[in-house]
Parts: sequence; C-alpha cells; structure tokens
Amino acid sequence: MQGKFITFEGIDGAGKSTHIGFVTDFLAGRGKTVVASREPGGTPLGEKLRDVLLHETMHLETEALLMFASRREHIAQVIAPQLAMGHWVLSDRFTDASFAYQSGGRGLSREKMEALEAWVHPALQPDLTLLFDVPLEVARERLAASRTLDKFEREQAEFFARCRAEYLRRAAQFPGRFVVVDSTRSIEAIQRELADVLERLL
Repeated sequence: MQGKFITFEGIDGAGKSTHIGFVTDFLAGRGKTVVASREPGGTPLGEKLRDVLLHETMHLETEALLMFASRREHIAQVIAPQLAMGHWVLSDRFTDASFAYQSGGRGLSREKMEALEAWVHPALQPDLTLLFDVPLEVARERLAASRTLDKFEREQAEFFARCRAEYLRRAAQFPGRFVVVDSTRSIEAIQRELADVLERLL
C-alpha cells in the first residue's frame, strides 16, 4: 500500500518545526510507520549541501540548483523508497519552500522554478502540505528570541514578506493539498486542528 507524503511549510519563525513531533506521534499511534526528514538535507549528501546553503554566499541560481540537487537525492534515497514501502514521510520543507524563498524572496523567475520542479519530481507532490502562517512581526519576534540565525533567518523583513506572499499564492493555487494553519494560536489549539486534518487523510 502506497504511503502518504506530508510537508511542513512556513516562513522562518512560523513554528512549523514544533509540530512535526506531534504529527509523528499521532500517526504512529494509529499504526503508521513514519519517517521524518528535512530539506535541505535528509541524506548524508543533502546535509553537506544544507551546511553550504545555509551559510555560504552564492549566486541566486546556484542556490536554487543546489536546493533541487539536495531534493533529488532526498527523493531518490528517502522519500520514494519509503512511500513505496507504504510508510508515511514527513518533510520539514519541500519544493513550496523553494518557490517561497528563491522565487518569492530572492526573485528567481517562477518559470525557472517550474522547470526545475518538472525535471526533479514531475509526478511527485505531497498528499498534504501544512502551511504554518503568522504575521511577519510575530515571526520576527520569535526568531529574535531563538538560536543563532542562518543566512536566510538573517534576511530583512521585506524578504520574508515576499516569501509569505508566495506561500499564500501557492496555497491558493493548490487548495486540494494545502491547509493553511493559523500559527498565532496556542500549541494545543493548533494540534487539535492538525488531528482533525490527519484523521481525514487516514
């Protein structure tokens, strides 16, 4: 039986990573084998590329190509094999993040992003994308109180405004797989909503 692919998206500070553990436990409690991963990363090669992507300055197109190179390896080594075994794969970011950050935030043409998407995973899309959405000022406040920031997290407010706008545009474009989660609420309220959404996917 084919597994399900769930992605977690949102601008830095939206709180998406907080809920991956909850979703993992929820699905495991219902008898599903769950594999949680992340992008960029998810494989030994992907983790090396992640370190470069998060800390090195580079040309915009180099950044986009490396993101998709990491993604191709992630699909080949983790996502596709696990789904084929009937497992559920959770990924902290996927291609929607590239549209949000490299296209929306950095300004790479949408046409180039679509070409990369069509090349790297023409048939694979998430069964469910959870977009954790917060106003920009909330995200910035959360980031300011968190860990040492990587190069994306250090971007200016205008960058994140463009990223958020592109995320919301993608959600409107693909309403069948996106669920936009108001991440300003309490963790308990958000997890109640997530439980309801997951029950419908089971």
